[in-house]
Amino acid sequence: MEDKLVTLAILTYSKAVILKTVLENEGIETCIHNVNQIQPVVSSGVRVKIKECDLPKALKITESPAWLSDSVIKETTPQIESPTNKVLIPIDFSDYSFKACYFGFQIAKELNAEIILLHVYYRPIYTSSFQNGDVIGNIFDYQIPDRETDRTVIQKAHDNLNKITNDLKAKIRSGELPYVTFTSILREGVPEEEILQYSKDLHPRLIVMGTRGKDQKDIDLIGSVTAEVIDRARTTVVAIPENTSIDVFSKVKNIAFLTNFNQRDLVAFESFINSWKTFDFSVSLIHLADVDDTWNSIKLDGIRDYFHKQYPELEIHCDVVKNDNFLSSLEKYIKNNEIDAIALVSYRHNLLARMFNPSIAHKMLFHSDTLLIVIN
Repeated sequence: MEDKLVTLAILTYSKAVILKTVLENEGIETCIHNVNQIQPVVSSGVRVKIKECDLPKALKITESPAWLSDSVIKETTPQIESPTNKVLIPIDFSDYSFKACYFGFQIAKELNAEIILLHVYYRPIYTSSFQNGDVIGNIFDYQIPDRETDRTVIQKAHDNLNKITNDLKAKIRSGELPYVTFTSILREGVPEEEILQYSKDLHPRLIVMGTRGKDQKDIDLIGSVTAEVIDRARTTVVAIPENTSIDVFSKVKNIAFLTNFNQRDLVAFESFINSWKTFDFSVSLIHLADVDDTWNSIKLDGIRDYFHKQYPELEIHCDVVKNDNFLSSLEKYIKNNEIDAIALVSYRHNLLARMFNPSIAHKMLFHSDTLLIVIN
């Protein structure tokens, strides 16, 4: 029996071909499949597939950015070494990305930051025939869309971006949005890959993104761009659920900060408070515990006392939440304590770990309509 094929990555066609070449040079047989275009929630692109037995070796290659460093078409974005005072807002013209714009503009105003609106569009590549896709090494006969179709895709992206730009300018003039300098950027590619690359080049202070909310988790679980950015970004990400009851960040009054008593959590907490000190809110330090342990409460009390001394004006509470079913326990805590947002530190895992053991942030994204602040 032939080895089962598994999807290693979803990329633009040009990047997929580069990765295929790299993998085959390492002795890993690879094929490229077209992504189903019928489900728009799943990111557009082409699938790079390999034998399941080759997955561990392939993951070591793809986890390193070296395979893509010099081979990809050079981008126009300048390389910036230090963080910039910019807020990046990826948009796809959905209702929830508009909601992210409202949040992003108010946050940028408080931080005295500039906004970058980024839209990533995809020009599909169609297959002229479907041959046996299980044959390793076989690549479908790809056919580039004709120039008219190509122009239509690009023109539609430009028109949509111009429309949202004009709408935002009108809302600024009317006073509905605060005055903030913003720039609109259009790029071609797979959304999550281009957002991550642009963020790596730009080093924004913050990424603000919309998400569909917990009622859409079943169809979003495979292809959520926001989830992928949260898991892989190197800057703080604010995820705005479509159905959140909070419409502007200034209404956030109670934030739950999740901690495992890791040193990085404490450093991240200080960074978080210093970055968001222009807003007025209280903080609940939350520890998720598998069993009742008096030491957990003692540790939390010690952390609270330390931060009380550091930030005497900040109202801080401490609680231990049972981790037997942390999603339902946390949701109950959020409801009972009127929590408006959850903040937590993202611990970056490799691709295999993300597939089989998603992060708490990833899980919360699909099971909650509470604002999520992920510190990377």
